[in-house]
Amino acid sequence: MPQLAFSRRAALAGLGAAGLSAALAGCGVPPAYVPEEGRTGPDRSERDRSVAFSNWSLYIDTDEEDEESRPTLEAFSERTGIEVRYTEEINDNDEFFGKVSPALMNRQETGHDLVVVSDWMAARFVHLGWAQKMDRSAQPNVTRHLDPQLRSPAFDEGRLHTVPWQSGITGIAYNRRALGREIKSVRDLWHPDLAGRVTLFSGLDESFCLLMQGSGVDVTRWTESDFHRMCDQVENLVRRRHIRRFTGNDYTSDLSKGDVLACQAYSGDAIQLQADNPDIEFVVPEEGGELWAESLLVPNLARHKGNAEALVDHYYDPQVAAQLAASVNYVCPVPAAREVLAGSDDKETAELVENPLVFPDDDMRRRLAVARDISSAERRSLARRWNAIAGL
Repeated sequence: MPQLAFSRRAALAGLGAAGLSAALAGCGVPPAYVPEEGRTGPDRSERDRSVAFSNWSLYIDTDEEDEESRPTLEAFSERTGIEVRYTEEINDNDEFFGKVSPALMNRQETGHDLVVVSDWMAARFVHLGWAQKMDRSAQPNVTRHLDPQLRSPAFDEGRLHTVPWQSGITGIAYNRRALGREIKSVRDLWHPDLAGRVTLFSGLDESFCLLMQGSGVDVTRWTESDFHRMCDQVENLVRRRHIRRFTGNDYTSDLSKGDVLACQAYSGDAIQLQADNPDIEFVVPEEGGELWAESLLVPNLARHKGNAEALVDHYYDPQVAAQLAASVNYVCPVPAAREVLAGSDDKETAELVENPLVFPDDDMRRRLAVARDISSAERRSLARRWNAIAGL
């Protein structure tokens, strides 16, 4: 599964668009922001039928008999004649940002035509002007099939520069048999019987939304006061040693081994955990859960923008989206893929359409929210406080 919780120890962690621009200006470096007219370069798509696509590991379909074979990519190449140079080089959002930012801030190409980053990092690219606007006239599948709930995040209204690759839900995973009761709300995590047996995500962007929702905050328009009230509560729980620790993706190991009984978790991970242990349950709390996405974007000066846009649109064909969803088990950003899977001859594949963690039903969607992103002005102080609590 892709590692979706990340360290904040990277040198550029905590710097939003404004913070980065200010730091660079102080060093005599030209402002980092690139206006729209400065983002495009010569597009070699027609004469060079290739595209460089960078993704997370284990985040695409593979052939059961040949793990090096990626059927949906191969089908794209066969149909279009475009060779896909696919690399699984993204292991951490901040690490990747640090890798490509020197080129982007100096108005140079990165060697990447298409990349997948978490939406909070995509927000940083968009705010810095480092992501090109896509040509939706060349992407009829995106226009027709993109999930309405993901169409217009605050950081990229109208999804002009980004397109979701996969989506997911942040909620609570727990071992119902070992705990001996249900968990229905975030408040249930703070019961005395879970003292020392709860973990939270260490990353600010991964953790704050669910915790605010647990206090009844509307996360689409949360305030700094809401954030600090949440931090006060978490600090108190840390002092009482109610929270065992703050984790990255290793929370799955803690839960599987029984070191913890309940934790913040991602829906896609939960499906995999349940396959090994049916006692593991995943719940979207009564107060709500966060719907997030990891998104495709075309970096500035990409050499094969047209080919990249064609590849994006390929994955919004419901047939292709269904094939990808059946493999990775995250929330599919193409609702029309549900009908494709329902008609599958394979029983397990057909049953995915009834799984609300892959295709959220109406009840689930009413409890999901896309949180407003942390602004550049807020990030430095908010990250400083959260990192002190989480021990980063």
